[in-house]
Amino acid sequence: MLEDTFGHSPFEKMFMLGDVYGVGYDEERAARAPIRLGIIGAGGVALSKHIPAIKRLQTIWEPVELVAVSRRDARVGKQIEAMYGCRWYADYAQMLENEHLDGVLVLGPDDLHAEHSIACIERGIAVLVEKPITRSLVDSEQMCRLADTRNVPLMTVSNKRYSPPYRRAKRFVTDGPIGDPAMFSGKFNLGYDYVDLFESGTIHLFDLVRYFMGDVATVYAVGLNKYHRNRRPYPIDNAMVSFEFSSQSVGQLYTSATAVSLKPWERVEIYAEKAWLAVEDQYELRVYDSEEGPAKIWKPVIPNTLLFDEEFGGFLGLIENFLQVIRGADAPVVTGWDGHRAFELNVATHLSLARGEVVTLPLDPISTDAEYNAWLAAPQPV
Repeated sequence: MLEDTFGHSPFEKMFMLGDVYGVGYDEERAARAPIRLGIIGAGGVALSKHIPAIKRLQTIWEPVELVAVSRRDARVGKQIEAMYGCRWYADYAQMLENEHLDGVLVLGPDDLHAEHSIACIERGIAVLVEKPITRSLVDSEQMCRLADTRNVPLMTVSNKRYSPPYRRAKRFVTDGPIGDPAMFSGKFNLGYDYVDLFESGTIHLFDLVRYFMGDVATVYAVGLNKYHRNRRPYPIDNAMVSFEFSSQSVGQLYTSATAVSLKPWERVEIYAEKAWLAVEDQYELRVYDSEEGPAKIWKPVIPNTLLFDEEFGGFLGLIENFLQVIRGADAPVVTGWDGHRAFELNVATHLSLARGEVVTLPLDPISTDAEYNAWLAAPQPV
């Protein structure tokens, strides 16, 4: 059973409660305070991930309403309005002005995340912002400090923290045989030619590094453009990143934009004393904690009547946690500061590649932004 997901998982409902479709009336969930959500930037990620997760939550009796969305494209915006019964705005500021919203999902372009998030926070509206939190450490720090000052929830889309295999793995690290881990190993194949290797892809693994191992003290990266395919925005298509953690542990991450991968593929391994675990592609968890006994393997059986990506992709748990944080019922599993630190690891990796040296954290946002932007803007070899 997935006791480490939020609420009753579809698997609990099916196998324990006999609810084949996972939609039996949930009295506890239905009694929660209603939440009104808006979306800024109703593009591909909203339509393929977040809105389906919201609709799935409604199906299992979560009192949440998608009230309004903003998108500049009128043709698509009006279609979203008709399909989902929400109001469409071309101007996000007008949406914030006209609608009474408890929370907003900020899903627009990365370089507008700060503008959109700050506009919400200043109105006292809770924010769930897509990764990377911004493309500027100055902006992300400003967002986090403003949210703290105004006491407004700010969370980032680190959906893998909510994925059942990773949630269970976290329990083994926190309370189980892994205990005080000594080493982290991560591997990531991007799978998409049109997505940045680090900022939009490997950022997920940067967050998992901190989720399992805590704060990072130093970063050292080496990389190359072996096949001369990646020039957006820097000539690196394969890289290795080494970490030293504040806990005196170590780790390494391998990331590739060229290996065969029909979708983003990943593997995480965590090593401790007389025990280690591996999560294979956000799906299968293996725990090795005995010299003599067998490995413990957790691999889900997926009933064909249940949805997959909302649950295993982590979006269902992410949005439910956001709703519960707004209600004051739960603490956030991932905060704005977590998003800031994950982006800081991304920037530190770039600086290490550019300098050819170890980079020590934390970084100074002002000077680092200038160096990071210069690295991205520098002419690259053809």
